[in-house]
Amino acid sequence: MTLATPPKNAVALAAVCLTSLMFGLEISSVPTVLSTLEDVLHADFKEIQWIMNAYTLACTTVLMGTGALADRFGRKRIYVASIVMFGITSLICGLAQSASVLIVSRFFQGMGGGAMLICQVAVLSHQFQEGRDRSKAFGAWGIIFGIGLGFGPIIGGMIVAIANWQWVFLVHAWISIVALGLVFAGVQESRDPHAQTLDVAGILTLSAACFGLVYFITQGPDLGLDSPAALSIVAATALSFIAFIVVEKRSRRPMFDFSVFRIRRFSGAIFGSMGMNFSYWPFMIYLPIYFQGALGYPNVKTGLSLLAYTLPTLIVPPFAERLALRFDARRVIPLGLFIIGLGFILMRCGAGVEHASWLTMLPGCLLCGTGLGMTNTPVTNTATGSVSSNRAGMASGIDMSARLISLAINIALMGYILFEGVLSYLARALPGSSETLSLRFLAQKVAAGNFAHLTQDSAKLATADPHGVIVHAALVHGFGLVMLYAVIGVWALALLSVVAFGLGAHAHRPDSALDECARHPST
Repeated sequence: MTLATPPKNAVALAAVCLTSLMFGLEISSVPTVLSTLEDVLHADFKEIQWIMNAYTLACTTVLMGTGALADRFGRKRIYVASIVMFGITSLICGLAQSASVLIVSRFFQGMGGGAMLICQVAVLSHQFQEGRDRSKAFGAWGIIFGIGLGFGPIIGGMIVAIANWQWVFLVHAWISIVALGLVFAGVQESRDPHAQTLDVAGILTLSAACFGLVYFITQGPDLGLDSPAALSIVAATALSFIAFIVVEKRSRRPMFDFSVFRIRRFSGAIFGSMGMNFSYWPFMIYLPIYFQGALGYPNVKTGLSLLAYTLPTLIVPPFAERLALRFDARRVIPLGLFIIGLGFILMRCGAGVEHASWLTMLPGCLLCGTGLGMTNTPVTNTATGSVSSNRAGMASGIDMSARLISLAINIALMGYILFEGVLSYLARALPGSSETLSLRFLAQKVAAGNFAHLTQDSAKLATADPHGVIVHAALVHGFGLVMLYAVIGVWALALLSVVAFGLGAHAHRPDSALDECARHPST
């Protein structure tokens, strides 16, 4: 069998690829227009973070629920509903006139996008079950997803330059219509005959835990990390997470089946999912700030510079799938994570030179993108392929939850590290300042790359730093700390992935008795 026979499989693959293109564009095009949104919608640094985090948090809230709903009511049916929701909410995002409205609409757009993403993986897993065809299908999916990611930055920058920022969102309303036609024509309906109930308690407790942690990271410093309000958030977050574990352990049909973690290949792949989102993906939100703020590039040039970071994700996935078939994913996935870490080290060196430019950042960006391309599709294919096909919705839900929970947390953490790095540098460079609150306000502006009116807003800064040398150095210092954090995080998870996959010869055999027990815990 090939991808062309039966014909409906080719149409289904086209539908999946088109919706993955939308999802990829939505991730990579929005960061390049954040500075425009900051000016047009008068958004501050925290609101800019929430414009991205609302999307990722919303994805997380629906991931596991979507997997369960798709298993029970039909993957095609839920896929159609998710595309409709994504198209409508993209239209609302494009019509938003304030940061708060955009944040709320981005949340609902994220719900549609998260559900759509889960269904993509489940549809591929059902319609392409044989090894070689499955690898080709996931490879094609990875290529198109990479196109959305790779060209998203330049597309976003060009849209703002030619038209306006609204069309970064509005374009998805039109693409959704085409995608729906392809889904109706080619996607087969499938479901899990054993799925009975929706795990509402699990969805609510996991969502509350994720939201509480991200809220504490972003708002805790302003509240006071040891304040009663901040400590209450921490307590509520911890209780929600404990409740989630208890609920899932007691549920007869949990959305988060912990028994699958006894499958070594599944666990190793999940650490790979987390590794990418401790490093590559959250940094993509902030890298445009470096190009625009530290290097002074306009939107289009920023988009062109980001191509080095994203284009390898388009080129590498087919080779990564071949490597995984030849050498096994348990070797390819940790290697990809290790390469991402090397890329961050090179980027940190490139950003720290005296005359930094896109050229000094180029080697690190290329290496990061290459590592991501080596990791992304093998992770998804391995995670879903290590469980029985009728549990594909649950497996893809756990995979994407690991990705998006890690992404949401690390968007917040990287923003916190960037802000605190800028603040600490400014405090050293501007000694004797008693204007603590104004210094924090200044650090927020610098961390957002907004240098336009800094000297007008701060008389102290105008006197101490008339040429912007201090604020530029503060931003570079903050980014250096963020890159160091990314290296530590991705290499730690690469090591955990190696341990989870196992070093023995038995580690790659998916049909062991333990794996079968984990696949069918009820037997």
